[in-house]
Amino acid sequence: MIYNKIDPVELAVFKSATHSVAEEMGAVLRRTSFSPNIKERRDYSCAVFDGDGAVVAMGDHMPVHLGSMPMSVRAAIDAVAMGPGDVVVLNDPYAGGTHLPDLTMVLPVFVEGETAPMMYVAARAHHADVGGIYPGSMGLCREIYQEGLRIPPVRIVRGGEVVRDVMAIILSNVRTPMEREGDLMSQIGACRVGAERVGELIAKHGVARLRELMRGLLDYSEELMRAEIAKVPSGRYEAEDFLDSDGFEDEPIRIAVEVTFDAEARAVTVDFAGSSAQVRSSINAVYAITYSAVYYVFRCLLAEDAPATAGLMRPVKVIAPEGSIVNAMLPAPVAGGNVETSQRIVDVLLRALAQAMPKRIPAASSGTMNNLTIGGVDPRNGRSFAYYETIAGGMGARPGADGVSGIHTHMTNSLNTPVEALEYAYPLRVRRYGYRDGSGGAGEFCGGDGIVREIEMLGEAQVTLLADRRVFAPYGLKGGDAGSLGRSSLVSGDETKELPGKCSVAVKAGDVVRVESPGGGGWGSVG
Repeated sequence: MIYNKIDPVELAVFKSATHSVAEEMGAVLRRTSFSPNIKERRDYSCAVFDGDGAVVAMGDHMPVHLGSMPMSVRAAIDAVAMGPGDVVVLNDPYAGGTHLPDLTMVLPVFVEGETAPMMYVAARAHHADVGGIYPGSMGLCREIYQEGLRIPPVRIVRGGEVVRDVMAIILSNVRTPMEREGDLMSQIGACRVGAERVGELIAKHGVARLRELMRGLLDYSEELMRAEIAKVPSGRYEAEDFLDSDGFEDEPIRIAVEVTFDAEARAVTVDFAGSSAQVRSSINAVYAITYSAVYYVFRCLLAEDAPATAGLMRPVKVIAPEGSIVNAMLPAPVAGGNVETSQRIVDVLLRALAQAMPKRIPAASSGTMNNLTIGGVDPRNGRSFAYYETIAGGMGARPGADGVSGIHTHMTNSLNTPVEALEYAYPLRVRRYGYRDGSGGAGEFCGGDGIVREIEMLGEAQVTLLADRRVFAPYGLKGGDAGSLGRSSLVSGDETKELPGKCSVAVKAGDVVRVESPGGGGWGSVG
């Protein structure tokens, strides 16, 4: 292990420096973006990679983005011979992406005199619309071609200049081209800032030393993970949980996992054999999503200051059968796999780990991102709009502490759109926004409560929901009660109609959509 030959203080300083690069990239993206989804909800992620495409630093951003982003960087490296000043864009879920609204930018960093990039920086952001059947590009579809524009790795910047042909193709296939162009240019700017900061690190340390520090950081991360795995009793731990349905049929979708710890080898295998086959709706997850969820869960086992690098996953083997709900094959639609199935994969993993380390694992959190998209024509200006947000829920109770209410958990690390920003940008009015009292599961420690959010339409629109935990409640642990199920409804005049968790409905001015998110599960028996 090379990290043993590096001064630990120098390695710690380098770890913080690379992390700050990713954080600054995120700050630039947030401040310069156009859409409330990126600017306010912070639905973006940034990271720094070595010359082989291995991640060496991540910002404190979206877990579902970060664990899968290395596969997008790898796809970009394999597909495009990048030169100085180039930026590659892609969103293809079958080339390391997650779902179509997540567009990833990859920028290489060169050292003078070398033909291969020394490092890479990347920024991923969720765009509020990328075409497809539904405004917001997040509804139930039968195949990925219905979900929106699918972009393979292509240059969007060549030699420092935007490739207008590529930009034109993207902007011609979305409902909100001005907003999309603004957000795309913000991503390019964030990558350029990241490249500048990486250049400063190269100038400070020199090429040879910087490569040693990156290898040392990867090795150090690996050793931290192996040391943690060695603490867990060797054995096989199994669990299962279910998605409510695929949105078209009422059959539950099983996700099963078998986690095998080998303390002697200091390694672990995570096997999803036994999970349901892929379905004909948008809740399929590609392998990158499943890998990302495993990365997140095992990263959570380490101390907060552990470097989040590719080294963490060296001792972890992830098996996901092809053609299953956790490793779907083309042309399966995948919009909900990123946001819903990823959450259930985490729930299943934690349920299995609770058997191995019962005093460390929390009960299930809300288990859904409660995806809400609203689109139409803004009566105030006659332009198309597409609004997207996820709605927080209750955190599961932990050994020794209650869960937190009204918070985004696990694979999402976003915020709710502030009322002022939402009402300013869109023809919408927030009628109610508060905690859903009593929705957290009871126990020695209680689960956090969910959220109640009511949004009134100020014009005709299409409302699309992609949510779960309407049938299978967030589980409690150690005798704690389950959290309350989520539910959604449409209030039109004097009539209130319950909405399925996965649906799309046409609404008119004055209609109100009400979303009640699930509470977290309780931990420990009462009394």
